[in-house]
Parts: sequence; structure tokens; C-alpha cells
Amino acid sequence: MNRPWGTTVRNASSRQSVAHHIPRKRFGQHFLADAAVTDAIVRAIRPEAADAMVEIGPGLGALTRPLLERVERLTVIELDRDLAARLRAWPKLHVRQADALKVDFRALAETDFGGAQLRVCGNLPYNISSPILFHLLAFAEAIRDQHFMLQKEVVDRMVAAPCHKDYGRLSVMLQWRYAMEKLLDVPPEAFSPPPRVQSAVVRMRPHAAFAPLDVAAFSDLVRVAFSQRRKLLRHTLGRWLEERGFAGRFDVQRRAEEVPVAEYVALAGATRALAGTEGER
Repeated sequence: MNRPWGTTVRNASSRQSVAHHIPRKRFGQHFLADAAVTDAIVRAIRPEAADAMVEIGPGLGALTRPLLERVERLTVIELDRDLAARLRAWPKLHVRQADALKVDFRALAETDFGGAQLRVCGNLPYNISSPILFHLLAFAEAIRDQHFMLQKEVVDRMVAAPCHKDYGRLSVMLQWRYAMEKLLDVPPEAFSPPPRVQSAVVRMRPHAAFAPLDVAAFSDLVRVAFSQRRKLLRHTLGRWLEERGFAGRFDVQRRAEEVPVAEYVALAGATRALAGTEGER
């Protein structure tokens, strides 16, 4: 049965058996154990046989199994060496025992899939989800789309629009490069062990047309803007721009959450020439 996106998936009778493995807190391991949720994610991804599919954090393989049934080859990135050893016994599965934060996804696309655009998915460890998202940002041109299970609070921030309480640095940084859609909410009982937070699934598609920026400089600008979000920007970003000799036009009589992504992007482009000057000081 098709389920409308944006709803919470609940189906206690569809829990999958979880193979014996003691979850490791340092890896933030919470294994998906609800077949209804897995089915919803796979339907959202719509994998096809020739897709260059990559899964981050396959764990016990709840999502891995149905993906393998649909694609000719699947690469998984698993940090836990014990889980990686188990997964190596699966046919058609290419296992990389590695930290996703250190993986060159552009090189992976070349070596594993002949340069095809990647389709990346996974149940990301919640304790390092934002660093993984920012790491992938550098490889967006090599990626067709991304489907991730994340903490619901993080997904709400990722997709938030201006003037919303959840709109912030993460919203701006990611919406500059991706079109994003929240697909469904997932309750704690869908996992083993259950996390203490609600979860959600998000779809991320890199924009075909976007303004190229220095990501580090853009991140710094946005960080300053949201450093005191209750105050008008003249107290934070306004002073930051003055210190760098910015003479352009930008309304600082607003709060950071009132500024659309496009304006932050335009400002970053206008201040690009100032970066070299700042570095010489």
C-alpha cells in the first residue's frame, strides 16, 4: 500500500529479526528493524538495476538486502570492522571498511562505477550526521541524489524555510546546493535499540544550476550571521562585513532567519574578492 510522505510509519508486526550484534555506542549504532519503514525507503529511492548505488552505514543490512535485489552492484561503507566482515560474505556486495568522513566519493564513483553519478543512501549515525552531510557537499557534482535517515530535528532544520524557527546555518548551507524534501517520520521503536529521538527520511537532489562558491568562506559567513540569531544582523554580519571593507548593499536591519538562501549566496559571491585580502592580514 502506498503511504503519503510526511506521515509516520508504524507497523509493530513488521519488525525484522536483528542478528546477534552488540550495538556500539561510539559508532552511534541503532539498527533499523521495521520492514514497513525499509519498504517505504526503498520505494522512495526507486533503485534501478544499473544505478551506481552506495549505502553509508549498512549495519545489519536491513536496507542492504532489498537494494541488492534491485541493483546489479552495491557498494557499502561500514566503519565497524565486525559488521564489515559479515557483509563481505554477501554476493554482489562491495564492502569498504572505512570512515565515511574520509571517503573520496568522486574517486569511489570512478573506481566502483566507471564515473557514473552516485545514488547515496543510508541510516546515518546521528552523532556525526552533520559532518557527513558537509563532507558530501564537496562531492555533490558526482552525486545524483541522496536518501538519508536522520534525527528528525536535523531533517526539520535541513528543509526549513526562511522565517521559520528551524531555519539556520544547516538550512542555508545545504539548500544552496540541494533541493530537499522530507519524506516520512520514523518512531524510535522502528530501531533496535530504540534511539531517544524521533527520526525522519530526507531526499536530497543536487541543483543542476547553482552559484559556485568557496564552501569554507560561505560557511564562515553563514556562521557569523546566525551566531546571535535573536539580534539584528547589523550586530553580527554587519560588523563582519565592515571589517572586511564590504561596500556593497545588503540589508542588515533583519534577523538572520529572515534572509533567503539566495541572498546569502549572492552576498558570498559579492564578498569573494575580499577573501584574499582577509587572508593577507
